[in-house]
Amino acid sequence: TEDIKDDLIKSQPMDRLLCGDVGFGKTEVAIRAAFKVVQESMQVAVLVPTTILAQQHHDTFRERLASYPISIEALSRFKTAKEQREIVKELNDGKVDIVIGTHRLVSKDVKFHKLGLLIIDEEHRFGVRHKERLKQLKTNVDVLTMTATPIPRTMHMALLGARDTSQINTAPVDRLPIQTEVHAWSEDVIHDAILREVDRQGQGFFLHNRISSIYSIKGMLERLVPGISYGVAHGQMKERDLEKVMHDFIHGRYDVLISTMIIESGLDIPNANTLIVNRA
Repeated sequence: TEDIKDDLIKSQPMDRLLCGDVGFGKTEVAIRAAFKVVQESMQVAVLVPTTILAQQHHDTFRERLASYPISIEALSRFKTAKEQREIVKELNDGKVDIVIGTHRLVSKDVKFHKLGLLIIDEEHRFGVRHKERLKQLKTNVDVLTMTATPIPRTMHMALLGARDTSQINTAPVDRLPIQTEVHAWSEDVIHDAILREVDRQGQGFFLHNRISSIYSIKGMLERLVPGISYGVAHGQMKERDLEKVMHDFIHGRYDVLISTMIIESGLDIPNANTLIVNRA
């Protein structure tokens, strides 16, 4: 955080890469950097790869900054066309301080009143076209790129010294290391893993990356471990349905979420501590 504060004070625009493992506190650093920029009467754009992550960051930022007069909006396909137009207009007028969004943020109609900081979460998930548009946004704007897995080009620039780099190497207090087990398909292993999680009143993910057969997997799990609640999430669902499933899972209404890779980017659900990956 101190490195970023120093960068924000300098006259040269910041271009800093922040590396840290999942759950090590990159979002916390982003919130503090954004707060610092809004204090200087500038806007902050947070670019994330998925609608679900945009919604989660939106909720986190709002919760953390609730006691301050800061306007925070999310711009993604979870919003209706009318809501998106209103947010874009308010961005242009300077009424929105922090906007969190997906690829929609780099659309040509999105213009900022006074952009001071661009935060890019999981840069490797964005394509060439979006990166070209980002280059236009970046002119004279501070940039903070956060990732657990930097792309080779970004890493190369960091190693050469062309980009400033910060690393978070220390896990938060009480965080336990992840235990990974690799098994052949076994209904007993799945049964025990889900029951262990439910018995401690936790939640779990079952990752199955095939939409065509995801509901068959749900049927199999309901037969294997009956009496608990299952939700299904994938990218072809209607926006409102997907938002509702994720909201319900985050608030504990499902014990297990069966999903595709849509959950892969930076989701923070502290109560879900078991992930079963089918055909890893």
